[in-house]
Formats: sequence, structure tokens, C-alpha cells
Amino acid sequence: MGLLQGLRVIDLSRVLSGPYCTALLADLGAEVIKIESPGGDDARHFGPYLHGSSVYFSMINRNKKSLVLNLRDPRAQAIVAELATGADVVVENFRPGVAARLHVDHATLRALNPRLVYLSISGFGQTGPVTGLPAYDLIIQAMSGLMSVTGDPEGQPTAVGESIADLWTGLFGSWAVLAALNARARTGQGETIDLAMFDAMMSMQLTGLSQLQATGAAPMRVGNRHPVTTPVDSFATRDGHLTIVVPTDDHFVKLCHVIGRPELATDARFATGAARREQRGVLRAVLAEWFEGRATAEAVALLQAADIPAGAVQDLAQAMASPQALAHGIGPGVEHPIFGQIRMVAQPAQFASGGSVEARREPLLGEDGDAVLQGILGRSPEEVAALREAGVTV
Repeated sequence: MGLLQGLRVIDLSRVLSGPYCTALLADLGAEVIKIESPGGDDARHFGPYLHGSSVYFSMINRNKKSLVLNLRDPRAQAIVAELATGADVVVENFRPGVAARLHVDHATLRALNPRLVYLSISGFGQTGPVTGLPAYDLIIQAMSGLMSVTGDPEGQPTAVGESIADLWTGLFGSWAVLAALNARARTGQGETIDLAMFDAMMSMQLTGLSQLQATGAAPMRVGNRHPVTTPVDSFATRDGHLTIVVPTDDHFVKLCHVIGRPELATDARFATGAARREQRGVLRAVLAEWFEGRATAEAVALLQAADIPAGAVQDLAQAMASPQALAHGIGPGVEHPIFGQIRMVAQPAQFASGGSVEARREPLLGEDGDAVLQGILGRSPEEVAALREAGVTV
């Protein structure tokens, strides 16, 4: 029994931000009914592919059910409305105005079920001068300021190496839904939630926001180093790269002993955090020379033995195969009719009660149509066949 067992979610979303939000709820046992167009969620057609099917889609839509509905048809809209009367949550990420045109908006559905929690995810929210603009992860990273602080100081603004705006917004969406459900338990009333990707990305830039407030100047790129604390950076080793974080003067003293330069700890140029920041170029050159002469594993072991935070720069394959990932059971294998087996990396919180459910593969397109239409809504086989004949479902 997952922590969210008994919670029914109608997922009208597509691609990433909304589906990631609902996947997090499904990981904890919520029943997520994914409504897809006859052509399927666009993400079903995104690579990479394995045996002709999208691995990307599989990762995002674990633990869900799939019902195909042509939402341009009033009969399909009526099915969504009927599902919403018995649901707890609806999640959509249409462009603002589209849900209303399809008659699946918050006003329509919450009029039928006032206890419903309705989450709308969009690029810029439901109001504002750019509300109707299409938004993709890269656009939000650029417009939110995140790209301006990412990358080498001498290079171009750089995107984070993952669709962080989509994923961060989806995470915020799951948090917002659970907050609204908690309030509903007290008041008996549902909620309408407007969540913008732009707002979500602004909220997470706490280091940059603190600099902006303190100095009045927008922070700029600093590469892998920290904009305030020194040394916090990455370094090349004889066989790879590693990262170190030296957060205090005491840690710096330890670092000086590890590299065989104890006199640097009392050198006026490096004795304080402010001094080290001013002389970061000189200090980096000293450290770089030491790291270049050592293997990554050796250097990391020496630093960690001195209680200095350090770690090798691993690629994703190395991280997934690491003893730590294996010990935490990250990415258990799931049987799959097309892939054979796939590793599903679900939400990471480990509940003492075992609040997550066992990972299940993503649904095939329309796989659960009969279970939803007949099992939940009580349609007869003849009625379902007629809907299929009319192109309302498949």
C-alpha cells in the first residue's frame, strides 16, 4: 500500500513537466489515469528508442494507466467530466486557454466536483504579458536567468545538462497538489493551482538572488567554482576530474596539510575566506598542479580521509553502477514487453513504512481503455465499441 493509495489523478498533461508531476504521485500509489490523444503523448515519439519504442516516454510515465480520448469530441469531454466527478486531482499543461476551449478547464470540472484539486502547469502562468507564448525547457532556462550563470566565464551562456525547468516544475507541481489535498482534508474544498515554469526556475536560484539583493548587480558565470566561497571547484587529475568543497577556514587548514603545503594556511593571501576569494587565481594554480599529478581515486581518498568534501566527476553510467546507487536500490529492473527489462528510477524518498509502490512499466497507448471506461465508469462493452467506432477512443 503506497502512501497515496486511494488517490485518483486525471492526467491531461503531455511531454514532461505534467507527466513528471503525476509520475511522482504514482510512485507513492496514486491511481493516475493518463488521457492521451489518438496519436499518443508527443513524448511517445521522442528518442532514444529501443526496439522501436521510446525509452524517454517509459521513464516519465511509469505506474500509470492510459486512456485514449479525442478531446475535440464532446463525447470525450463528457467522459473527462465524468471521471473528474470521482477524482481527487486533475493535472494539465496545455497552453493557457486550450483547456477552456476543450471544456476540461478548472471552472468546468470544479463546478462538478468542488473537492477537486486542479493543477495547471504552463510556461508563464495564466496571467501576464507573455502568458500565451509557447515555452520549452531551454526557453525557460534562458529567460529565467539560469543560463546566464551557467558555463565557463569566458564562454557562452550554457543550458544545464538536463531538462531542469520541466522537472523542477513537475516536482513543485506534486508538492502543490499535496499541499492542496492537505488543506482539503481540513476544509472539504478543492483548489485551483496556477504553476508557471518561469516562476519555478526563479524560485530555485537562491544563491544568485542573494547576490542580486546584496549587491544590486546580476550574478554572472563562474564556471564550476562557487561565486563566494573559495576553493569550491573542479580540477583535472591524471585520469579524470574531481570536485572539492572547502567551506571553512578549518577545512582550508586541512587541505593545506593534505597537499603538503601547511604554510599556505597562515599565508596572508589565503588565511581568510575573503582573502582566498581575492587570490582565487593564484590558489587555483597551486591546487591544480597538485591534482594533476595524482589519480582521481587517490586524491579523493586523501581528501575524504581529512574530512574535506570531495568526489570524482562520474558519468551517468558510472553513477548508476556505483556501490552507493546499488545499496540504495536506485533503478530496479522492471519487466517490459518491448524492452525486456528496464531500470526505473522513481522518486528518491525512502519511507520507513515502505510508502512507495513497486515500480511498474509505462502503459501502452490506450492499454487501460476498457478498465477505465467499463470498470470505473460502468460503460457496457457495446457502448465502448460504439465510442471506438466513432473515433472517440481507441
